[in-house]
Amino acid sequence: MRDLSPTPQLVNSATDRRRRVEDRGSSILDPARSPRGRDRRYYVSAWPGLKPEHLLARADIAVPFPFNAVRRSYFYVARNAIYHLFRALRLARNETVLVPDYHSGNEVGAIRAAGASIRFYRITRSLQPDLEELERLCSSGARVLYLIHFLGWPQPLEEAMAVARDRNMIVVEDCALSLLSQPEGRPLGSAGDYAVYCLYKTLPVPNGGLLVQNRDPLRELDRLRLRPGGRVSVCGRVVELMVEWIRSRHYGVGTALSLLKRSAGRFLTAAQVSRTPVGDIGFDIGRVNIGMSPLCHRLLKNFDYEWIVKRRRENFQLMLRKLSGRASLLLEEFPEGVCPLFFPILVPRKREAAQALEERGINVVQFWNHGDREAARLHSPHTRFLRDHVLELPIHQDVTPEQAEYVADQVLKLNLHVWRS
Repeated sequence: MRDLSPTPQLVNSATDRRRRVEDRGSSILDPARSPRGRDRRYYVSAWPGLKPEHLLARADIAVPFPFNAVRRSYFYVARNAIYHLFRALRLARNETVLVPDYHSGNEVGAIRAAGASIRFYRITRSLQPDLEELERLCSSGARVLYLIHFLGWPQPLEEAMAVARDRNMIVVEDCALSLLSQPEGRPLGSAGDYAVYCLYKTLPVPNGGLLVQNRDPLRELDRLRLRPGGRVSVCGRVVELMVEWIRSRHYGVGTALSLLKRSAGRFLTAAQVSRTPVGDIGFDIGRVNIGMSPLCHRLLKNFDYEWIVKRRRENFQLMLRKLSGRASLLLEEFPEGVCPLFFPILVPRKREAAQALEERGINVVQFWNHGDREAARLHSPHTRFLRDHVLELPIHQDVTPEQAEYVADQVLKLNLHVWRS
């Protein structure tokens, strides 16, 4: 993975004249000219959908780490697991937690709500920490090193763990974006003292966060009594996941069902029916004691995990072949064992690019446009660049090779580039 240059400029590979138009700020993204209705070839969801076969029990599936970890606790969402972990650690006021300045904000809110103090360390444009700065901060009295493995790619674990162990620090691996990744044969989340996972980012489950304790187990976590999530919330999300899968295979029927689902959601909102969301931004301390639904426990026994990793890697490699040298890629190295969450690209105007792709039936994720407000004031040029330009393309297990080809073709047609001087 390489570090990118400081100053992004817009570039269009067609002609110098069009490049000058972009440099003046005119947009090449014209959603009004994108395909609609019958002209649209595909609908590609940002997240995997739930197939009917997933509801059927399978006896031949071996569950991988972290689902076979000895000490594990399941929560409704991962941020609840983070909150309870840091409550149980009972850090003193002068014991700080080192957190990357490139983050979603949910994990920071959970750590703060648990009463811990935070200091931020820099992440470079290659999604790696500045190890010299990290070592300096670790020597300043910090107690916990919080590592985020981005999009399935590992942080420099050997170096970071060595720095932390020399100073008797606790290491927490945030694997919310990296479930099923095992570079060099070692699952991410198995090296640190504790690890946190967000299940519904990789798997088609209606909710689910997982906390793994690899060493120094905290008895307080074993004594937690979590209440189940509401049936309306779980059933609504299950229906949404199934509709997404149908829509990706049968566009017309799926679109009609999606409209019905939205109407039902508006009716429940008007009727003031309480629901517990997933995938939102923010931390609600009133919902920290909700556990993962029983349906999710059942579904986790039914997935073919080897196939999921295989399909994600094949789709990533297809996109890499299509876009390498023709689009601005964030990650070009693809180590063995990595289970990619998305295919990240760099675009000049993220919101416009996302809108244009969505008009073409491609649901994308604008990766972490914002984070914690305090961290935002301290943002390095690297983090600001990442928040402004990283767009995530879907390559999950439900994306067919034809759909992946279509996504790559649309990116090329839109001439989405970030110029690196």
